[in-house]
Amino acid sequence: MNNPDPSSSAQAAPPSQTSTPIGMPFAEFISLLALMMALTAFSVDIMLPALPEIGDAFSVTDENHRQLLVGVYMLGFALGQIIYGPFSDRFGRKPILYVSLTVYLVGTVLCMLAPEFGHLLIGRLVQGIGCGGPRVIAIAIVRDRFEGRGMSRVMSFVMMVFIIVPVIAPSVGGAIGAFGPWVWIFAFLLLVGVVLFIWAGLRLPETCPPEDRTPLTPAGLYRAAATVLTTRQTVGYAMSLGFMFGTLIGYVSSAQQIYQGVFGLGASFPIFFGAVAIFMSGASLANARLVERLGMRRLSHSALVVMALILFVLMVLDEIAPVSLLTFSVMFGMAFFCVGLILPNFNAIAMEPLGKVAGMASSLIGAYMTGMGAILGTLIGQQFDGTAQPLTRGLAAFAVASLVAVFITERGRLFGVGESHKR
Repeated sequence: MNNPDPSSSAQAAPPSQTSTPIGMPFAEFISLLALMMALTAFSVDIMLPALPEIGDAFSVTDENHRQLLVGVYMLGFALGQIIYGPFSDRFGRKPILYVSLTVYLVGTVLCMLAPEFGHLLIGRLVQGIGCGGPRVIAIAIVRDRFEGRGMSRVMSFVMMVFIIVPVIAPSVGGAIGAFGPWVWIFAFLLLVGVVLFIWAGLRLPETCPPEDRTPLTPAGLYRAAATVLTTRQTVGYAMSLGFMFGTLIGYVSSAQQIYQGVFGLGASFPIFFGAVAIFMSGASLANARLVERLGMRRLSHSALVVMALILFVLMVLDEIAPVSLLTFSVMFGMAFFCVGLILPNFNAIAMEPLGKVAGMASSLIGAYMTGMGAILGTLIGQQFDGTAQPLTRGLAAFAVASLVAVFITERGRLFGVGESHKR
C-alpha cells in the first residue's frame, strides 16, 4: 500500500533512465498530447461568451440553468473515461482514440442539430463521453514512455500548452459569435475534432505494443481495478485531484456571471478570464524547470498550502466587503498559479506505481477526478446569488479538503519528509 516516490530520493533515476523513445519529435509529441487533453477545455470555454445567446435561443431564462451545458458535458466526460482506459490496455491506444473521437464528433453534430435545450444537453453529454478518450489515452501514453520526475516534467509541458486553451477559447467563441450564430461554435469544434483525428492517425505512434496488453476479461479487469483501488498513494492523490478539479469547474461555471454580472465587464470578459489561465501556464513552465531539482512532493505540497491560504484570505475579505475586480483577479491568478504546480505532480504521483495498468489507472483516476470535480463545481455554480461569495467559500473549502486528503495519504509527512524510509 505504501509506494515510494522516486522524486523524493536523491538516488532517483534521471529522466534519461526513466523514459523510452517516443517515436516522433518531442515538440510535436507535446503539442499533440496537449491538444488531446485540451479538447475538453476548448469544448467548455469556447461556449462561455455564447451562453446568454444560447439561453435566449431556447428560452432558458434562469442563468444558472445555462450552466448545465458545462455540468452535463463534464458528467459525460467523467463517464467516458471509465470505458476507454481498459480497452486501450487491451487493444492499444490508437484504435480506442479513434473510437472516442468519433463519438465526440457525433455528439458535436447532435448539438448543431438540437431543436430544443433538452436535446442540446443530450448532445453535450455525448460530446463529453467521447472526449473522455483523448484525455485518458494522452496520460496513458505519457506513462507508457515516462515515469517519476520525467513524467511530471512531460506533463508540465503538456499542461503549459494545454492551459493556453482557456486563454484563447473564450475570445475565439466571442469572435465566432460576432460573425454568426452560436451553432457556428459547434461547427468549429467539429473541425478541431477532425483535425485531431487526422493528426493522431498520421503521426502518433502506438505506445502499447501487443506483448504489453492485458486481457479484457472480467478477471483481468477486476485485477487491474483492484490494483488501482488498493494503492494508497493513487487513491489518496486521486481524491485530492477531485477537489482540485472542483475548483476549476466551479470557477469556469461561475466566471461568465461573475465577470459580466458582478463586475460588469461585458465584452472584456474573455480578457480577464484568460489572464487567470496565464498564471497556470506560467506555473507549468516553472514546474518543468523545478520538479527535477525539488521533487514532486515538495513542490506540489507547498503549492497546495499556499493555495489554501490565498483562497481563505480571499473568502474572508469578500465576507467583510465585496472585493474589487483587481483583488479578485490577482488573488485568483495566484491561486491558479498554485494549481499549475499541483496538477501535473499529483497526476504523476497518482500514476507512478501503476505502469503495468496505465490505461485502467488513467481511466479510474480521470473518471473520479472529473466526476467529483463536475459535481462539486456544478454545486458551487448553482449557488450563484449575484455575488462572488459562493465561489470564494466553495473554492476555499475545496483547497482545504484537498490538503487534508494529501495529509492523510502521506500519514502526516508533507513536503517529501520521511520518504527515504519507505524504500
